[in-house]
Amino acid sequence: MFDNLSQRLNQTVKSLTGRGRLTEDNIKDALREVRVSLIEADVALPVAKDFIERVKEKALGEKVMQSLTPGQALIKVVNDELTELMGGTQADINFNAAPPVVILMAGLQGSGKTTTSAKLGRFLKNQYKKSVLVTSADIYRPAAIKQLETLANDLDLHFEPSETSEKPLKIAERAIARAKREQIDVVIVDTAGRLHIDHDMMDEIKTLHKAIKPTETLFVVDSMTGQDAANTAKAFNDALEITGVVLTKIDGDARGGAALSVRQITGKPIKFIGTGEKTDAFEVFHPDRITSRLLGMGDVLSLIEEAEQKIDKDKAQKAAKKFKKGKTFDLQDFLEQMEQMEKMGSMSSLISKLPGIPNIDPELVKQQLSDKKFARMRAIVHSMTPKERRFPDVINGSRKKRIATGSGTEVQDVNRLLKQFSQMQKMMKKLSKKGGAMKMMRQMQGMMGQGGGMPPMGGGGFPFS
Repeated sequence: MFDNLSQRLNQTVKSLTGRGRLTEDNIKDALREVRVSLIEADVALPVAKDFIERVKEKALGEKVMQSLTPGQALIKVVNDELTELMGGTQADINFNAAPPVVILMAGLQGSGKTTTSAKLGRFLKNQYKKSVLVTSADIYRPAAIKQLETLANDLDLHFEPSETSEKPLKIAERAIARAKREQIDVVIVDTAGRLHIDHDMMDEIKTLHKAIKPTETLFVVDSMTGQDAANTAKAFNDALEITGVVLTKIDGDARGGAALSVRQITGKPIKFIGTGEKTDAFEVFHPDRITSRLLGMGDVLSLIEEAEQKIDKDKAQKAAKKFKKGKTFDLQDFLEQMEQMEKMGSMSSLISKLPGIPNIDPELVKQQLSDKKFARMRAIVHSMTPKERRFPDVINGSRKKRIATGSGTEVQDVNRLLKQFSQMQKMMKKLSKKGGAMKMMRQMQGMMGQGGGMPPMGGGGFPFS
């Protein structure tokens, strides 16, 4: 997400950081670069122009011009204005209503509305400990009803069945009545989408909205549609008075124009983002954290929160004790570390939260750390016997052939994995020694280099590179 915009903004920021003083001329040049970056990221032109004007006004103010570090002062202005552009503060779900809290999901066909309904249900159940009932009022697509039922069962959510012969209003009213009877906290109503905005669609959803009076009306939109996402959100808001936006497919959006335009054009906050296909690839939208990612400062807070939620603490503590006692790090440990990382979500989502990443070529990151490569690594380790996992040194040529055949890979792939494992094993040995962690940190800083990039990955990098 935001790969292209992050790189351009970082180049501009670097050009200003070393300046002894700021002048109207060099600020003008820098802001021209920022403006081009925003437009190339598919940010709506009026939004980009307004943003630049606000930054320029503050950048030429006395506080910035007389600062001892004017370049950094300007970066703070850009940081603050970007955060404000995306809403300023996190916008939460409104639970201040008599239960059940009704959430109406609206959007165009193909935006990921049905999956998002299930993801939201899972999020509210896990994060807020709410009981959630989902139902589909999409009477035009039987597959959508079945899909939501399957997801609800997988996620242990309540599901209210519906038929294509029913009216959407009757389905929603029945689901709400059941929630009242069974004291269910939240009802999520998935509605029909269309390939474009049409009067029939708007009339149907307006009637539904007026009758059930939802506490929240969330507009679900594909972030990859850029400016169109913001304009479509505005059309729905004019008809329904939406309370918030959910941006989907953020992991595939290298530009980020939708996230930067939606709030300004609709006046409504982005509440959540979908970061992948899995049902747990769903995050609260924090404007300040997204800005931090954009300016190359990472998003460590979100990373910590994800680790708290998704990593198996017992396994992590068990591994920590093992390494502390100086026991050998084996391939079973290596496999468990990979599986823990996978629980954190897609590698692209994970990497985007690390500081310094915008200075790295996004294509290089994708090549070196793709989810497919991790899946192959896991397949190789799964093809080994328990003895081979514990004592990798026993893996000779014939064993490598068997492992490669069993995992659907080549012997070279097995060799690469064993080389990578050997490097990690040495790292774990250093970490287990007194003061090892600090030494490792210093080594890693040296490897990262002045530019904040990743170490060379040619010969000793990640497997399958």
